[in-house]
Amino acid sequence: MEGFLGQYGPLLLMLLVVYFFILSPSIKRQKKEKNFMNAIKKGDRVITKSGIHGKIVELNDKDHTCIIETGAGKIKFERAALSADATLRANAPEKK
Repeated sequence: MEGFLGQYGPLLLMLLVVYFFILSPSIKRQKKEKNFMNAIKKGDRVITKSGIHGKIVELNDKDHTCIIETGAGKIKFERAALSADATLRANAPEKK
């Protein structure tokens, strides 16, 4: 058993490091984005990944799109183009 750990110990340690520093945060981020996509509703203020601010006026579950009303008019976006992090910051209460 001691020979096994001596021989494969560094490899196991490297796999643990890869999991905890690369895979685990990625899985958490994907879960957070999925929860965000399921929680958006009509009337929510959002920011797209390209930086466009607007309000959701229509959601289409058939093709996973939404229509966002901006200052320039209404634009159709893929739901994947919405930024969860930026939207949470935009909807956060103002600090006094």
